Amino acid sequence: MKILFAIQGTGNGHLSRARDVYPELLKYGDVDVLISGIQADVQAPFPVRYRLYGLSFIFGKRGGVDIIDTAKKLKLFELIKDIRNLPVEQYDLVINDFEPVSAWACRSKKVPCISLSHQCAVLHPNAPQPKRTDLMGMLVLRNYAPVTASYGFHFKSFGEHIYTPVIRREIRQLTPTNGGHYTVYLPAYDDAAIVKHLSHFKDAKWEVFSKHNKEPFVAGNVTVRKIDNRSFIESMAACAGVLCGAGFEGPAEAMYLGKKVLVIPMQAQYEQHCNAAGAALMGATVIKLLHEQYYDDIANWLETGQPIRANYPDITADIIHHIIQKHAGAFVSEPEKIAAVGL
Repeated sequence: MKILFAIQGTGNGHLSRARDVYPELLKYGDVDVLISGIQADVQAPFPVRYRLYGLSFIFGKRGGVDIIDTAKKLKLFELIKDIRNLPVEQYDLVINDFEPVSAWACRSKKVPCISLSHQCAVLHPNAPQPKRTDLMGMLVLRNYAPVTASYGFHFKSFGEHIYTPVIRREIRQLTPTNGGHYTVYLPAYDDAAIVKHLSHFKDAKWEVFSKHNKEPFVAGNVTVRKIDNRSFIESMAACAGVLCGAGFEGPAEAMYLGKKVLVIPMQAQYEQHCNAAGAALMGATVIKLLHEQYYDDIANWLETGQPIRANYPDITADIIHHIIQKHAGAFVSEPEKIAAVGL
């Protein structure tokens, strides 16, 4: 069986999850990987057949998406060309993690496209929603990567085909400790703003992982380092708490490790506000901005915030097996199915 595994390359969460999904797909056939987008900081630990420019939202430095920079870096004609030329019809199964090129190629060629993403879980009617509805944001989520069937991940299972997060093996293998520092990843803020605000909390030691600076530096009680997967997970495993954007994989991994969590959703990014609502149900603290007006909230989190201990079982193999049986069972022999579930 030939499988196309298409991954969104904006942010790091999709590629982090793919580290565990990819080897499960390999049990069922030949897998070609497609990655589109230009905002990831981590490398794929597997061969990539298609690297496409895609359609990325560019992180700003003031807490949100940089709309102007996003528009400047949009390559519409290249996007249309890639959609037309991608040979999705040559595959027996297309698995899509919120990736627009393959999704629209499947739509235009009437090829089934199976979503395996967090975003489709956000769209579930039972999933947590922010108090303020963003109709435009919802419209973008629904149409950015259209699919024919959906299997999603969220902080909790809110409905059928909504599963708990994929926690990559390198996180599951860690032994969490508490070294007293706080691990920070806020890609929508520049280093100067982060250092300015975190320096206010002089009794806390902050380890900041920066998207905007390649040279490490220390400013008082704030250490700023470039993004590195190994260094980041080591810092998170040994920290007292995690301060991060309201993505999905980062907060989920922190909860799995039993850390207290403070999230700041990106401005004008509806999915992150939905994520923040879900994280709050898990016990995370949520603030709107990294700003002086929320210093009391940060101080309270530092002093009285409680660790979140989420039990996220490793069910990735079972999810992939279910998808294969449901959508591509005719291509898989019985021995392959048996081997895949470990019987």
